[in-house]
Amino acid sequence: MSAGTYTPRPGAAPLPRMIAAQTALETRMLLRNGEQLLLTVVIPTLLLVLFSSVDIVDTGSGEPVDFLTPGVLALAVMSTAFTGQAIATGFERRYGVLKRLGASPLPRWALMTAKTLSVLVTEVLQVVLLTVIAFALGWSPHGDPFAVLLLLVLGTAAFSGLGLLMAGTLKAEATLAAANLVFLLLLVGGGVIVPLEKFPDAVQSVLGLLPIAALSDGLRDVLQHGAGMPWGDLGILAGWTVLGLGAAARFFRWE
Repeated sequence: MSAGTYTPRPGAAPLPRMIAAQTALETRMLLRNGEQLLLTVVIPTLLLVLFSSVDIVDTGSGEPVDFLTPGVLALAVMSTAFTGQAIATGFERRYGVLKRLGASPLPRWALMTAKTLSVLVTEVLQVVLLTVIAFALGWSPHGDPFAVLLLLVLGTAAFSGLGLLMAGTLKAEATLAAANLVFLLLLVGGGVIVPLEKFPDAVQSVLGLLPIAALSDGLRDVLQHGAGMPWGDLGILAGWTVLGLGAAARFFRWE
């Protein structure tokens, strides 16, 4: 037996293992938070079931569920990548959690990677749940699955950048209020439940440039109408992705 057999060898775990552990922790924290669970699961589910079952909003020709499901999927992405992430990260910044994690062996970029992966894991669960409910309500999707995946990924990146920008520049209380207000405004004016055609022409042109409108319209074109790759909507989402992530990287404050 050598002298160093029982000598402790402290050190950081391999980087992939640290990212995986932080991702699992972030996901558990998100799913245990009652407010976040309300935003990410309960509200989208209730909206899908209610407006598909009750004739409240004129969604045009065809079954309401065919119009509503793409919009609710877009809302689920926004609720997790933007609203939920902004609020959680804002309060972590206020309480010094980000500062302490930033001083740990886990690099700051790896922490943000773990947060992004946590968002993606949550979104997968959301999409599976909403898809099952939509099929139970009679949903008949069409189109290219790759186009749907590309829209969801770009939408996640765009909303994630905007959420991190808000969390890294505003106070936690301001982030809480602003994120929830933006969520409500985009729910009403982003083409999720109410078609953009119901708004005046001048307003439509502005609302159509919003990331939630681009995501919901792109998903609707593919899933409801069987359209090809929605390059216009993808371009809008790519622009918001560059703007949001670039501004977040430039202005995010860890303290």
